[in-house]
Amino acid sequence: PVQRRILYAMYDMGLRPNTPHKKSARIVGEVLGKYHPHGDMAVYDAMARLAQDFSQRYMLVEGQGNFGSIDGDPPAAMRYTEARLTDISMDILQQLGMDTVDFIENFDGSLMEPEVLPTSVPNMLINGATGIAVAMATNIPPHNLGEVTDALMMMLENWSKIDDITVEDLMQYIKGPDFPTGALIITDDRTETLAQAYGSGKGRVRMRARVRLEEMNRGRKRIIVTELPYMTNKASLIEKIAEYVRDGSLEGVSDLRDESDRHGMRIVIELTKSANPDAILKQLYKQTTMQGTFGINILALVKGQPHKLSLKQALKVFIDHRLEVVKRRSEYELKKSEDRLHILNAYLIALENLDEVIDTIRRSQRVETAKTNLMRKFNLDEVQAQAILDMPLRRLAALERRKIEDEHKDVTQRIKELKSLLHSPKKMREVIIDELKDVKEKY
Repeated sequence: PVQRRILYAMYDMGLRPNTPHKKSARIVGEVLGKYHPHGDMAVYDAMARLAQDFSQRYMLVEGQGNFGSIDGDPPAAMRYTEARLTDISMDILQQLGMDTVDFIENFDGSLMEPEVLPTSVPNMLINGATGIAVAMATNIPPHNLGEVTDALMMMLENWSKIDDITVEDLMQYIKGPDFPTGALIITDDRTETLAQAYGSGKGRVRMRARVRLEEMNRGRKRIIVTELPYMTNKASLIEKIAEYVRDGSLEGVSDLRDESDRHGMRIVIELTKSANPDAILKQLYKQTTMQGTFGINILALVKGQPHKLSLKQALKVFIDHRLEVVKRRSEYELKKSEDRLHILNAYLIALENLDEVIDTIRRSQRVETAKTNLMRKFNLDEVQAQAILDMPLRRLAALERRKIEDEHKDVTQRIKELKSLLHSPKKMREVIIDELKDVKEKY
């Protein structure tokens, strides 16, 4: 809820990717005052996390200022930092105004907030989620957007045979979690496989830092660490290694430096001449956070109820959500187009019988009488008669009349398209496939 409320509040404040950043304190105040009656740090920490490239696979907030680092430094106070939404957030929020999702009252019943967001991006799978509630916990790893969209498109294309799709079929597209900090996922025959974790929605993956050996002068070697497992604190890892070297439980290390800069991470572990690099690495993996596990536990609220989901079920729930959004969006657009067509019909009647219309209006004493007379004479309803009375004189110019006729043609065509879309589940699935292709191409 807090992330949803932050994004919705920022959307409401008009913080688009092409507008200037606003102070974080303003955003936090907005969220607290309108939607989330909790501590300000709860909101600010959640917002800062959405802007960290080492926490989020795809960042939902674009921050300006110090938003923390992989060394565990906290973000600067909210009065110093600024933020706005990213492009991918816009795809999560875009269709809010089209009656696509249900709105619920906020804590004091004075405002409405969306129950879910009409996202065209499978955010829960690509950014992961961690949460603890009473007797329940969830831990969903981040995934690669391209892989997830490919799997979704495969499911949509084989809709009639969707029950036969297995975890193995999905894993041809989704190879495994894709953590923002890189590093490796280690599989061996003894531990349970990724397929088991994805099949049941619960399991573990082993993550290991990415390292390489470099030759130094006089036959010495050094270990270079370039990527760390997800959620590993670099500063405390280096401290831990230094501690082991000092108390003698890790032998063969002559120097330890952090050479990370804006181009990337680089931890240098220089070895003595007699040291065995493989043995030292083995010890580092065993004793430090250079190797760790990620406990996968895909638990999510589906229609307000907590459910443990397999990978296939999680993808299916997203598709169901998209189908619902596309249906509601099309119904909304259809209603708008039909209302517009109704008015355009009135304009056309007025233009065809222009002299009579003007004559009728001139002979009427009051606006109300004019409206009634128009309704009676040309068989119009109140909305149409009012539209004719409100029609500016410039609409009588030849080119403007032409515009009205063209718009009438376009709106009629659009209504036809929307009706055929709403009557065909196959066409709706094709719309979702096209939108997923766009998302994949964009990001």
